[in-house]
This record gives sequence, C-alpha cells and structure tokens, in this order.
Amino acid sequence: MKHWGKALFGMAVTVFLLWWVLKDVEYRGVLRDIAGGDFWLLGASVVVATLGFLIRALRWKVLLTPVREDTSLRSRFAGVSIGFMANNVLPARVGEFARAFALSRLEPIPATAVFGTLVVERFMDGVILLLFLVIPVLTPGFPAADVLQTGWGLATLRFGGALVVGILGLLVAMAAFPGQFVAIAERFALILPEHPRALVLGALGGLLDSIGIMREPRLLLAAFAWSLFFWTWHGVSFWLGMLAFGIDTGFVSALFTEAVVGFGVAVPSAPGFFGTFHAAAEFALTNVYGVPETQSLAFAFAYHFGGWIPITLIGLWFAWKLGLSLGDLGHADEEIEAQGKELEEVILEVVDGDPGGPVERASAAAEGVAEDR
Repeated sequence: MKHWGKALFGMAVTVFLLWWVLKDVEYRGVLRDIAGGDFWLLGASVVVATLGFLIRALRWKVLLTPVREDTSLRSRFAGVSIGFMANNVLPARVGEFARAFALSRLEPIPATAVFGTLVVERFMDGVILLLFLVIPVLTPGFPAADVLQTGWGLATLRFGGALVVGILGLLVAMAAFPGQFVAIAERFALILPEHPRALVLGALGGLLDSIGIMREPRLLLAAFAWSLFFWTWHGVSFWLGMLAFGIDTGFVSALFTEAVVGFGVAVPSAPGFFGTFHAAAEFALTNVYGVPETQSLAFAFAYHFGGWIPITLIGLWFAWKLGLSLGDLGHADEEIEAQGKELEEVILEVVDGDPGGPVERASAAAEGVAEDR
C-alpha cells in the first residue's frame, strides 16, 4: 500500500487522542449525556452542516473563474462531496487530490489547475478561522481572558494575530508580484525529491491560473465573502449541536470552537478526523469555556458522527455515478503527480535563458500539458 506509513501514523494519532480525551472521563456519563440530548436540534445541526457542502460548491465557482468560468454546480458539488467522502474513508488525506481528480473528470480542466484552486481555498479558510480564534478573545466576558493576558496565552494570541497579518500579506504579495513568487517556487522545487517536486510543480502549473483571482479585486472580495459566509453558516451548525447537549455558551463560543476544531483536524489522523476532532472540541469547550467533559464529549462524538454519515453517503453515490472506485480515488494524487512530471520537464527546459517571465513560462507549460492530455 502506497500510503501505509502515513496511514499507520494517522491511526496512531487517532488512538492516542481518543485515549487521551477519555482516560479520565466516566464513559457512562458521556453515553448518558448523548442519550439525553435533543435529537431534533442535533438533526438540525447536521442538516445545516450538510448544506454547508453546497455552499462550498457555490464558493468554488468564484475560485475556478480564472481557470474556467462556466463550471456547473452539479459538477462542483460532486467534486466537493467525493473529496470529503475520500477524507472520511481513505487514509493519508487524499481527499483534496480526489476532489481535484473528480472535477477534472466532469469538467474540461486539468487536475493540476483544479488543485491550484484548492490551495487558494485553504489560504482563505485559514484567514477566516484565525479571525474566528482572535475575535472571541477580544469580546467582553471571554472566560480565559486572564490567561491570555500573560505568558503563553498572550504569546499564542500575538502569534495568531501575526499569522492573520502574515497570510493576508502573502496573498497581497502573490497578487502584486506573481512572477517573483513563481520564480522562488521554481527554485525551491529543484531541491525537493522527485515525488514531492512533481506534486509541487504540478500544483504550480495550476496555481498560475487560479492565482489570477488575487489580481482581480472583485473576485477576491467575493471569494472572501463566500468564505466568511460559509464558516459563519458552519458555526450555526456547531451552535445548534452544542445547544442539543445543553451547552449554552453563546454563538461566539461556537465560532471559537469551530476554529479550534478547524485547525485541530489539520493534524494527521485516521480517516474521518477521529480523535483530532474530539480532542480539539473538548479543549475549546472544557479547557476554555468550562463545560463539563461529559457534555463536551457528548457533543463532539454525536455531532461528528452525525455529520460524517450524510456527506460520506453523498460522496459514495457521486463516485458510483462517475464509475470511480475507492481505489481510483486513493490514487488520485498519482494523476496530479503524472501531470506534474510533464510540467516539470517542460518548465525545467525553459528556466534558463527564456526571455519570458516565470509566469508566462509555466503557464505555457501548463497549457501545453493540458492540450496533450
């Protein structure tokens, strides 16, 4: 199995984190709180969370505009669903590759170009989630305000603020100086081993087109507006899920919890974000807002599993309709790597002595590979 090392490491992280959050908790208390929850509110939170994937597909149209303007909503929703389903059932976080691969099967867009839009999407998600971490801290009555005024808490807050500014600065720099950015990326890729170098250059070829959104203020603002709307909408699902288990700490706390979970699930884990989701939710609700552990974990397990089911089934249905097996999706990164290798050969041939700028060189390479394929 190609990703066995990553899969074993992710499984180990999941087992450790599940043990960590449950080691001092009465299991029957968690089960009692789950059984005593309001399943109407929980169901509403799952519906809101599932509709969020449709919002992701709507936002994706804006991100894809520099690459292809007329993608269909059905194709985008299918790609989103397949990607998240793949993350839920396959190891090594192949969902982003599967999402790009699936859309490239539905629309005439190279998988590398699609993957480039997902890089931009992650930048924007990171900015919004960082804001949702910082803003609650600045609101009156934040429970850990005294902790965050000194020591590690203050350092964490400053780091979060600096990271927000840094990411925004990077976006501006990429928009203002795309040539220099691409040139640096090209040189950096040359020092990488063959496999990651192909992926980097493959993503670079697609990123050159998708990065065009950052040079168009209208599209950039629209993408950020959609990102803010999506994460606020998703925060509503967290809030409803928390209320289902008697956690009435306010909507701002739901946004804060959502942000902590958003960064927490970035840690490698077994498929489906098991362990990372629960540890992050328990930290935000219990360590910061003082919610009893059994309530925090009741929410974490019920909300997580409730949301896991619908998008997994929807993604499996779309994969079946496209004739894609889990094996195909598990090797989606190889398609992007193959395109990356072709781009690597073309780009490296023209890095030295070409009168055109790096953007023009690599864009032409990407277009040539796309036409050949």
